Amino acid sequence: MKSTIHFMKIRNIAFAITVLITVIGLFSLFHKGLNLGLDFTGGTSIELRYEHPADLDKIRTELVASEAGKKSEFEDAIVQSFGSSESVLIRLKNDEPNIGNVVAAKLHSIDPNNKFELISAETVGAQVGKELLDKGGIACLLALAGILIYLAFRFQWKFGIGAIASLFHDLVVTLGIIAFFQIPIDLTVFAALLAMIGYSLNDTIIIYDRIRENFRVLRKADLIENIDKSVTQTLLRTIATSVSTAMALIALLIFGGPSLGGFALVMLIGVVVGTYSSIYIAGPVLVWLKLSREDLLPPANTELKDTNS
Repeated sequence: MKSTIHFMKIRNIAFAITVLITVIGLFSLFHKGLNLGLDFTGGTSIELRYEHPADLDKIRTELVASEAGKKSEFEDAIVQSFGSSESVLIRLKNDEPNIGNVVAAKLHSIDPNNKFELISAETVGAQVGKELLDKGGIACLLALAGILIYLAFRFQWKFGIGAIASLFHDLVVTLGIIAFFQIPIDLTVFAALLAMIGYSLNDTIIIYDRIRENFRVLRKADLIENIDKSVTQTLLRTIATSVSTAMALIALLIFGGPSLGGFALVMLIGVVVGTYSSIYIAGPVLVWLKLSREDLLPPANTELKDTNS
């Protein structure tokens, strides 16, 4: 782009919007809470192998169908293919010892011509789910700490603060949307959150790298001019990456089925939120921290200085 877009001109308005969105996200998160899935709450994982490709919709309908006006005990069942169209994985919050055989007996009436075999019925205890959640949270914190340390060494600590602020915003907003719509959080959704951190950080680092480079090239430009120029120079690349990624995720959301729907939706939210934060959070934080050209100069060699004196 030949002309520079003055992104930082509306940084205070963007900051007000950011605060509003973040507060709404936190309110949603604490008011509604997260809808933790079987992976974190405990339950049973049942694997079936059919002779022919299984009809997942029929299996799901049979499991959640009410009986004699009563709610089905399997209404929370998650049904998905497992490696092939003949293998089916069913996950339930019910953790009774004989639940695998009960489910198998219920499903035999669907299609007598397509027989299946109960391969396994494994129970995941609530304690195991809690450990998974704790370790997942620690993984997120370690990832954020690693990012801060990397950026502090690779660039400068002010860049690290900007990147962490952006990621914090992305996580809060995404988790707030997940909580508002009560999207079940399983391991695939958790993997999407970690992938979203990496995606958002990638955009931020590209802009930061251009800002650092432009400090050498644009010697008369101040910090705001530098940020506007850097974001403009990387904008086409950002748009191309975000749009192409979003198109792939929308296709996955529509055609990927329920098992991949949560992953695709969370990633899609992350792409939109991450693109916004890399411009209107990562950049303004550098302005508030008063990043200067001197911050990026290498430290003086004191030993050489002492020798010369």
